[in-house]
Amino acid sequence: MKRLIPTLVLFMLVCHVHGQVERDKVLHFVGGNLYGLAGAGIAKQISDGNRYWTFAGAVGGSLLIGLGKEAVDAGQRENGWDNDDLLATVLGGLSVGFTIDIFTNKKSKKRGSGGLTVEKLNHLELQKAFAEKTPIDISSEDFPSLNSFSIPDSLRKVE
Repeated sequence: MKRLIPTLVLFMLVCHVHGQVERDKVLHFVGGNLYGLAGAGIAKQISDGNRYWTFAGAVGGSLLIGLGKEAVDAGQRENGWDNDDLLATVLGGLSVGFTIDIFTNKKSKKRGSGGLTVEKLNHLELQKAFAEKTPIDISSEDFPSLNSFSIPDSLRKVE
């Protein structure tokens, strides 16, 4: 929650400044967002969720597409290389990288797999409750199937 308030303030400032920025720069920023998101997704998959590589993937993805677009623009007569366009594209990737980092659950990764999490606690409680309600005796002749778990013992042993 502490990080959400500065993010909202930044969002409101960006929305206010949007009217003063060229349309071309906004398109580069949005393109940087999209390709930064793709780069972050790829980096997250490769690095098994490492937050630093995910951030680097977001910036790297936007930088690669920005360099490619400016290289194409440099070869055109009416267009040329524009460092401001490249900067807007990379800023789009940076914003995606920061956003992913803010909204990723870092506490569970710091805790590691040795700690007791809510999911593990729920799983242990379910195992305990299941073991108390449906005892399984492997040595008996009528080993229960999945269907027999829901049938009471009095109805299961029909003679």
